[in-house]
Amino acid sequence: MTRKERGELIARYVDGYEEVETALEGFPRKDLTAHPFPGKWSAAEIVHHLADSEMTSAIRLRRLLVEDKPVIHGYDQEAFARRLGYDEREIGPAMTAFLAARATTAQILSRMTEEDWRRQGTHSESGPYTAETWLEIYAKHAHDHAAQIQRLKEALTR
Repeated sequence: MTRKERGELIARYVDGYEEVETALEGFPRKDLTAHPFPGKWSAAEIVHHLADSEMTSAIRLRRLLVEDKPVIHGYDQEAFARRLGYDEREIGPAMTAFLAARATTAQILSRMTEEDWRRQGTHSESGPYTAETWLEIYAKHAHDHAAQIQRLKEALTR
């Protein structure tokens, strides 16, 4: 990956929170836990997932930078949604956690060296996992979920 490509992905990563916030604008509060698409998450579930995923991803990157060849563990996101009551909790604290994880991680991304970007661990589900792999995944993660929230909002406000 070139420095330019990396820079573009970092900018996309930094914009992720704002994209989700924009998607939530005008979302009917009473419908945050609605499931207009069978088998798909509600907006509240997406927001809580983003908070948990971002906190997890922040630790993953830090482990890649600090530990030698760390094992990066996967987790069952559906179990998190069920067991942690994603549809039963207010989304405000989750948005705060999401923002904080992104903001502190963006500070780290801005100071990483070429050597840092080459550091590698092993993901328990997908194998070799570098800081660049991490960036490719999380640069788009919030944007993908913002699009999901937008589709939910459109379905619920027709």
